[in-house]
Amino acid sequence: MGHVKSFSLFSEFDINLFKAGKHYRLYEKFGAHPATVDGEEGVYFAVWAPSAEQVFLIGEFNFWSSQDHLLQVRWDGSGIWEGFVPGLKMGVQYKYKIHSSNSGIVTEKADPYAFSCEHPPRTASVAYDIENYDWKDKEWLSYRKDKNGLDKPYAVLEVHLGSWMYNVDEDRPLTYLELADKLVAYLVEMAYTHVEFMPVMEYPYDPSWGYQLVGYFAPTSRFGSPKEFMFLIDQLHQNDIGVILDWVPSHFPSDDHGLGFFDGSHLYEHPDKKKGYHQDWKSLIFNYGRNEVRSFLISNAIFWLDKYHIDGLRVDAVASMLYLDYSREDGEWEPNEYGGRENLDAISFLKDFNTEVYASFEGVQTIAEESTAFPMVTKPENLGGLGFGMKWMMGWMHDTLEYFQEDSINRKYHHNKITFSLAYAFTENFMLPLSHDEVVYGKHSILGRMPGDKWQKLANLRLLYGYMYAHPGANLMFMGSEFGQENEWDFSKSLDWHLLEDEGHLKTKNFVRDLNVFYKNSPALYEKSFGIEGFEWIHHEDQENSVLSFIRKGHDTKNDLIVVCNFTPVVRENHLIGIPKAGHLVEVLNSDALDYGGSGVGNPDKIKIDKKPWHFKSNSAKICIPPLGIVLFKITK
Repeated sequence: MGHVKSFSLFSEFDINLFKAGKHYRLYEKFGAHPATVDGEEGVYFAVWAPSAEQVFLIGEFNFWSSQDHLLQVRWDGSGIWEGFVPGLKMGVQYKYKIHSSNSGIVTEKADPYAFSCEHPPRTASVAYDIENYDWKDKEWLSYRKDKNGLDKPYAVLEVHLGSWMYNVDEDRPLTYLELADKLVAYLVEMAYTHVEFMPVMEYPYDPSWGYQLVGYFAPTSRFGSPKEFMFLIDQLHQNDIGVILDWVPSHFPSDDHGLGFFDGSHLYEHPDKKKGYHQDWKSLIFNYGRNEVRSFLISNAIFWLDKYHIDGLRVDAVASMLYLDYSREDGEWEPNEYGGRENLDAISFLKDFNTEVYASFEGVQTIAEESTAFPMVTKPENLGGLGFGMKWMMGWMHDTLEYFQEDSINRKYHHNKITFSLAYAFTENFMLPLSHDEVVYGKHSILGRMPGDKWQKLANLRLLYGYMYAHPGANLMFMGSEFGQENEWDFSKSLDWHLLEDEGHLKTKNFVRDLNVFYKNSPALYEKSFGIEGFEWIHHEDQENSVLSFIRKGHDTKNDLIVVCNFTPVVRENHLIGIPKAGHLVEVLNSDALDYGGSGVGNPDKIKIDKKPWHFKSNSAKICIPPLGIVLFKITK
């Protein structure tokens, strides 16, 4: 094995961009890359460690000794150590042993830019060539913008790869290759438009669900190799399913091999504990004001869109980034230079991130998990917004679930919880989530929150999903919710697929499948989902009967849908609702249908619309609303 030779992938321009916080393709330079120097094949390494006195490459090739492979520091003050090692091949395991100029501190670190990592609990980086995968999703990428736009349907299933389904014979989670078969087939069967993966980047601690990640550029080795993960994405795209990844720039763990105190200094994290440490999560916070860190993070986002063809990034815990006083008491935070509580560096970073993503990739989306009333999250940066495509509607999620938890007889006293969301529904581009956070830590499963006997629980569940899809916004539900998972989610085991042997659960799953199909075929439910022009109340003040009625509108009025919800188990016969025009009502979806496990109450025939004004509409019609049901109608001649 040869010693380190001088070689660099960095140009002066690269260095200037890196220092300015504007280099968004750093994965092409940092990390481990196959190279040929002076006719010799080997691997080039580069790492940022400005506080280091020496940086050694250690690995199985030198028995993890720090004596033989000293990297060379660049002359330009960038703090980059680099070098070429002839004879090394892809697949080699390695770390950086960093001797700091700070009090003689020595750290052993995984490569922040590694494309692959050892299977946890082992912590070494693995040199991996991610090039030359034979992608077959060219067709998808050519029309992605037509599938992924804000005026297109979003029926998203949120999936945790380690607990979606197990290989029963071997009692383990499915691999990427197995998921490319089973998960893809399931998503196609269920007519979902997108899948959102909880963090797939390498993480050391299973109970963190991936949110305490270390290997920012490496899909977890738990389920296979990077190219096998590419194959999974490829298969999804070939089946017209978009892929959204959970991305976590809000915090990172302090594991010894991770980014924390990387070169004996606060390199990636903010040096001030008031800005650099999350008390809730016992984790570190990036220094968003440091240019090199901004380059690292935005490069990471771009990497997944570029090399893995990802279609969207859901950005975790944005609220924690935006506010200096997030989860802090008085005295635990300091105001910004203007005396406010906003983290100006983080705001600037998020704007730069969104600007670069949308400028570089056609047809992708960014989605903010942001739980406060921070203004203009989904407005363009040039108008003062953060520039996200969508934002999770956390208020809707909490209010709606609290409402559904109420016994039906009490819902009339909480009517405002089910109507309030429409007071602010069009202030942002909202995605309606029923996420993993709502099915853990004693909150029960979504089904487990529903009141009543088993029949009523499942009827409530179908009503909830129907109401969710009819409500303005994009839609996301957590895996298992679609068939009525009864137990809380447990990251360490499979979903309870045996429930599908029960007719009630199977029919609930069939309802969600048909709901997805109906939604995708109903432009009124998505074409104007983020604008007030796509929604009109019929009657929202019938709290006594716990009935809601409204109109959803697309570009063409012939596609308009009349939506009526009954949140009680009482059949509402001859219920009069206002209709904006003459003709007939035809029932097009009913959550109470026998096929879905309902009681079969509905409107089988055309209903004549009378010229009698009602609910401030020019016409009206008498309908039958099933118990704990949602019905949707079209207006025909």
